[in-house]
Amino acid sequence: MFPFRIVSVTPELPEPISRLRDIAYDFWFSWSPAGIEFFRSINPELWREVQHNPVKFLMRVQKEDLDRAAQDEDYLVLYKRTLDLYNRYINRETWFSKKYPDYRKDIIAYFSAEFGLHESHPIYSGGLGLLAGDHCKSASDLGLPFIGVGLLYKQGYFHQRINSKGEQEAEYPHLNFYELPITPVNNPDGSQLDVTVELQGRTVFVQIWQVKVGIVTIYLLDTDTSKNSTQDRNLTGQLYGGDREYRISQEIVLGVGGVRALRAMRINPSVWHINEGHAAFLIIERIRELMRFMVPFDTAREVVRASTIFTTHTPVPAGHDLFIEELIVKHFAHMINEMGIDIKTLKGLAWDAERNSFNMTLLALRHAFLANGVSRLHGEVSRKMFQPEYGSLHLEEIPVSSVTNGVHVGTWLAQEIKDLFARYLGKRWFEQPHEKEIWNKVDLIPDRELWRVHRLLKEKMISFARTNLKQQRRRNREPIQSILEIDGYLDPDILTIGFARRFATYKRATLLFRTPERLERLLNNNERPVRFVFSGKAHPADTLGQELIKKIYDFSQRPGFRGRLVLLENYDIHLARHLVQGVDVWLNTPRRPMEASGTSGLKASLNGLINVSTLDGWWPEAYNGKNGFIVGSEREYLNEDIQDQDDCFSLYSVLEEKIIPMYYRREDGFSPEWVRMMKETIKTIAPVFNTGRMVAEYTDRFYIPAIDRGKLFTANENYLANHAGNFKKLIIEYWDQVSFVSVESSGRTKMLAGEEIKISAVVNLGLIYTGSVILEIVYGKVVEGELRNIVVVPMELEGEVFDNVYRYKGSLTLPQGSYGYSVRVRPDSRDFPHTELPLVTWAPVF
Repeated sequence: MFPFRIVSVTPELPEPISRLRDIAYDFWFSWSPAGIEFFRSINPELWREVQHNPVKFLMRVQKEDLDRAAQDEDYLVLYKRTLDLYNRYINRETWFSKKYPDYRKDIIAYFSAEFGLHESHPIYSGGLGLLAGDHCKSASDLGLPFIGVGLLYKQGYFHQRINSKGEQEAEYPHLNFYELPITPVNNPDGSQLDVTVELQGRTVFVQIWQVKVGIVTIYLLDTDTSKNSTQDRNLTGQLYGGDREYRISQEIVLGVGGVRALRAMRINPSVWHINEGHAAFLIIERIRELMRFMVPFDTAREVVRASTIFTTHTPVPAGHDLFIEELIVKHFAHMINEMGIDIKTLKGLAWDAERNSFNMTLLALRHAFLANGVSRLHGEVSRKMFQPEYGSLHLEEIPVSSVTNGVHVGTWLAQEIKDLFARYLGKRWFEQPHEKEIWNKVDLIPDRELWRVHRLLKEKMISFARTNLKQQRRRNREPIQSILEIDGYLDPDILTIGFARRFATYKRATLLFRTPERLERLLNNNERPVRFVFSGKAHPADTLGQELIKKIYDFSQRPGFRGRLVLLENYDIHLARHLVQGVDVWLNTPRRPMEASGTSGLKASLNGLINVSTLDGWWPEAYNGKNGFIVGSEREYLNEDIQDQDDCFSLYSVLEEKIIPMYYRREDGFSPEWVRMMKETIKTIAPVFNTGRMVAEYTDRFYIPAIDRGKLFTANENYLANHAGNFKKLIIEYWDQVSFVSVESSGRTKMLAGEEIKISAVVNLGLIYTGSVILEIVYGKVVEGELRNIVVVPMELEGEVFDNVYRYKGSLTLPQGSYGYSVRVRPDSRDFPHTELPLVTWAPVF
């Protein structure tokens, strides 16, 4: 192929509407009150045809349409109102500028392998990308000095087709970047800016594109340039495609190339947030940068750690990215030489001895000042999973906290409900979506009015579903009668349950199919029928997930199921929006505790849909007994088949005994009980489980502390980082000399409330100074043979017994109940939390 230059040609915009292009290149349009209508009303048919892509729309719209809009008084009113909203949004005083005015220049860089912003920009596969997109939107809403860094995939994630056999077929679109709402980052001479990374001795060029998301910019990296070989041009071809060689190359481009791209643009973040382990190679690149300026390796690690945040989304070890030693050596030999270290040292950054691999999650975790899971339950699961990393630390001290996910209200709330909220919650309700007082006003909405809007959205969903099914059957060349019968599928008066998400096996899409005869009775009940709508993709390499899709399709074709249970193809943001706004019940059945968070139920709950879920992910935090239904229990199972059997039975019981009767207890066309639950759902879930609250929490608990720590550790030529590195090295070298000589306690097996226990401990510290350790009494409630809800009480140094042997004393008064206590010695430094150096020696039996 010979080289050529691409030029985007669009019609000249009439002067009265000349700023259409400004809005087209800012994803603000996708969640603003008037942004979508801003384009759609010019030519509704073309807007649908270009899949709501404003840049592609402007390339294809006829000059006559633009001229007509420029002379239409109603459109000019909309145009002026939209521009006023946009200008106010861009220039307003924000939550961040008011709360943290001194941090406005401290840039937060958020690295993610995918960003789900809008259906017109398909470089996302599922929940991780959609969360990243919503995170960026709320960062813009709150006014954070925030940027994103990701990859720009030439083929994005696949389009799904369901063939006539019910099998998933993957079609990879060839994206024309010049038709997307993105722009290249250029050099002063107009040429496109690029950086380079080394891959096994090859120099790979990486182009940079920028995406505007309100006041946030996302920078996307792309190797599809004529400067590269065909092999390297394809490195950013597919999301989650290829073999391990392809994956490590992609992740080097993201992590190493992402750091270099920011440096090339003179962007120097104060905080580096790694969203899942894919981007963790940025840690090695940042260490390499520092060592070029003669910063010692251990000091460089401390500097990097001080300003790094890591969010894990994976609740099982099998979900973490692993690379064998051979791949690491092949791809990082040049860095090893440049940094003056050996392969053992590099491997030590993230070596997983149990799996004999370089673990990207461990690379991020070991170099993060703060780390978190994405729900409380996921935090607990992660602490158990990572406990081997932290020696003898108590489980509750493992430094993986949690920030429960949310969703972006403006993106996922139906416009019809936005309009309803504007009437009853106040016109500016959307500016403070995490204020609970605002959401309490949902009670002011008349029941009939809320139900009317819900039914309207349900009708829109049904129309969309029918169109989807017709397109599928026409493409599969099914008989005309098979296509015509779709007009009778689904009914706004019938209870409709939705299930749509990635088709991973643990999500158990086919849980209901364990007892098909019972399901068939639900579908065909003459008085209280039920309908099911399924949709979702399975990764092309996930044969088990694809088998689930085929199983659902096969059931949907059976007599008794046909037209009552449907499977929609090509699950994406656009399809998801119709389902989370238009079904009655949102079904979520992950095998507890395999779901890190899940966000589809949050989107549904915003719109008043009733959530029915196992107690996994975010749901245990949200469920209050009045805002949805639970499936199963919190018990732990050793056998998955028994768990599935129990949960299936529980789900049918909930459907038959609670949900279906409540829905059909109608008075004058709707169920008052149902609408009360809809309101309770919105009131309790919307103000808490939104990304406005989530990003504010990240800011308060993670970003600001990391900015402060990063500055402290780099001040005075990295003095504190150097001191912390040397301290850790010294303690690690001599810790094996630390031991307990004796422990004495006045405690008895039975005591009265209020009695004091006095404890004396004698320890041998070897060559470690007393100021470098602390002795502590640790106590907690005894539950299942373990200490829970531990409390730590420091002990006092009483004096030296003889050389390097010291006596400490302390006391405690236990609360009423069954409690246990012990004594430990651990390193102590004011420069870092003790969990960064998880060396603990516990007292023997005393």
